[in-house]
Amino acid sequence: MILPVIMAGGMGSRLWPLSRQLFPKQFLNLHGESTMLQTTIARLSHLEHEAPVIICNEEHRFVVAEQLRSAQLPHGDILLEPIGRNTAPAIALAALNAVKEGQDPLLLVLAADHVIEHQHPFTQAIEQASILAQQNKLVTFGITPTSPETGYGYIRASKTNNSCVEEFVEKPDLQTAKDYLTQGNYFWNSGMFLFKASVFLSELATHRPDIYQACQAAMKQTTCDLDFIRVDKTAFSLCPDESIDYAVMEKTTQAVVVPMNAGWSDIGSWSALWDIEDKDACGNVSHGDVICTDSTNSYINAQHKLVTTVGIDNLVIVETKDAILVADKSKVGQVKNIVNTLKSQQRSEALLHREVYRPWGKYDSLDSGHRFKVKRITVKPGASLSTQMHHHRAEHWIVVTGTAKVTNGEKEIFLTENQSTYIPVGSVHALENPGMVDLELIEVQSGGYLGEDDIVRFDDKYGRS
Repeated sequence: MILPVIMAGGMGSRLWPLSRQLFPKQFLNLHGESTMLQTTIARLSHLEHEAPVIICNEEHRFVVAEQLRSAQLPHGDILLEPIGRNTAPAIALAALNAVKEGQDPLLLVLAADHVIEHQHPFTQAIEQASILAQQNKLVTFGITPTSPETGYGYIRASKTNNSCVEEFVEKPDLQTAKDYLTQGNYFWNSGMFLFKASVFLSELATHRPDIYQACQAAMKQTTCDLDFIRVDKTAFSLCPDESIDYAVMEKTTQAVVVPMNAGWSDIGSWSALWDIEDKDACGNVSHGDVICTDSTNSYINAQHKLVTTVGIDNLVIVETKDAILVADKSKVGQVKNIVNTLKSQQRSEALLHREVYRPWGKYDSLDSGHRFKVKRITVKPGASLSTQMHHHRAEHWIVVTGTAKVTNGEKEIFLTENQSTYIPVGSVHALENPGMVDLELIEVQSGGYLGEDDIVRFDDKYGRS
């Protein structure tokens, strides 16, 4: 049986400002109605498979769980990486978890941030690969190239045996990529794989015993928390940072490639997204409230405001609540440099959006200034925030819609629309939505320090206390 392993880590910095460190591209609706993670799992419905295992960063766990719940998608374990260590260790954790009870499934390793336009050739390639994987081969899926792409690594297959991998090739320059396209035995490296869990672990132990041993040690000390499996952070932090290509696929003698011609893209940049989106008569892709005049070949994404253009060509314009990107479409690979600058300046725009999702709902930071901050808080029906207190700030809560159950010190009260309460500094308090509809309230914070880390949690149903 096939066990899908969905790798939902990564930061997607080239798609800033929509993609942020705490809410990266795999959780966004970039192409279609669902998020990329949801689409990746839904794509598996045409295969016979076990419930997918999800691997994600610790800080993304509640986003993953909520996206699976809201789309009613079946899933198995959610493995949490305490520290990002690249694809080889991530897959090793999934493989060790899969064989711990004596089973040995075929692991179908997929990234959560790929676009695949055509379902049938995708399914067909996996079925073909299953035969080879049952023969103890490590299968990688090679994408039939449609252009001399310089942004992808390549796989060189044997001209006499198209499934035999002869070499993994780094991203080429343009002329080399054109030569690859002409030769016909080169494929884009998709980063998708299929192999027996035991075979991968054996090859990893042979070629990178340090990674194997670190992951084995990390899996010996797992803890279960709600839907999540946590591995030992100390052991995993000692694991080398290495991709599966470098650690195993380039070294093993068991690698084979199965061609796939399914309209694949890894959406590595705004220009890649423009390539696959439907365009108007002037070559523009637009989302949201956009008016274009005398504008051509551009990508415009308006999230919250009206965006208008006059006389532009070959640009990318992306508007969010707290940032706007304007870039030459041919230079969007440099967007990651902006993100690095934001990080070096410790700016929040690199980490998260103004609207932040939590396991109980979300909050939107509306305004802030000297000694005050205003948020709009949405609490899902039946959800509750942790019992907590603050050393440096007081809070005023005004209910906009729904019903709030508020614990404030020794008092417990219910508030409905247009009612409010005051939480003094140092008061132990809690907020719950006992109703059947979303609770929305405005929170006004005041005090000398308003950072999110001024929270002392006493009780939390989501394991954060």
